[in-house]
Amino acid sequence: MTWNPESYLAFGDHRTRPAIDLLARVPLAAAERVADLGCGPGNATRLLVERWPEAAVVGIDSSADMLAKARGSGVRASWVAADIATWAPDRPFDLIYSNAALHWLDNHEELLPRLLRSVRPGGVLAVQMPRNFEAPSHALVHATARSGPWAERLADVPDWRPVQAPEWYYDLLAPKAAVLDIWETVYLHVLEGDDPVLRWTRSTALRRIAPALDEEQRAAFEAAYAAGLREAYPRRADGRTLFPFRRLFIVAQRA
Repeated sequence: MTWNPESYLAFGDHRTRPAIDLLARVPLAAAERVADLGCGPGNATRLLVERWPEAAVVGIDSSADMLAKARGSGVRASWVAADIATWAPDRPFDLIYSNAALHWLDNHEELLPRLLRSVRPGGVLAVQMPRNFEAPSHALVHATARSGPWAERLADVPDWRPVQAPEWYYDLLAPKAAVLDIWETVYLHVLEGDDPVLRWTRSTALRRIAPALDEEQRAAFEAAYAAGLREAYPRRADGRTLFPFRRLFIVAQRA
């Protein structure tokens, strides 16, 4: 799968707000080494640099397009191409921060404890992941995939729901953390323009669908999916569209 930084940043304000909320709960007065896992175009990395201007901040991502955008952002950070599913630092960080990236990976029962072990004692693992998979924006992707002439071509596309309930992450991380803060927030995004939820999901949920279809099939799929979205998220009287979106937050301080 490829990433389109411009498409992703079309909703930059909405996507950065959870990053700000996550960072606000990180209880570190000072930090020397900070990692941003799945840094994308660097919009959240900028927040880390502003919070700890003396720290060595590194942004890590597997997308060459996203890293190219990050390198051109002017953010004072090092940018590293790596697969965050297997990334392992050579020495601990004060903070490992990941905003809207780890939900693309499975095996959280091994991934998150390993990341927590990669921060120093007293250091912090801070993670935000979408948990909106039951909402129409995501459920309609798979319903549309199963119901159209493209169904056979999309039969192998998984119904991806890797993020567990908050209680599951508490049981996983509490034995390994000195302090553990877990919460969920449902953001009510107020979106402008035509088919805004479709434009949102083009850069996220639809990325698993698009590579399996040719241009004509992709256009037909999007038309069918968009019709369902317009029913699920009707335009309000003022012309705007309301898009509720659930996100899970974890701030774990290593024992």
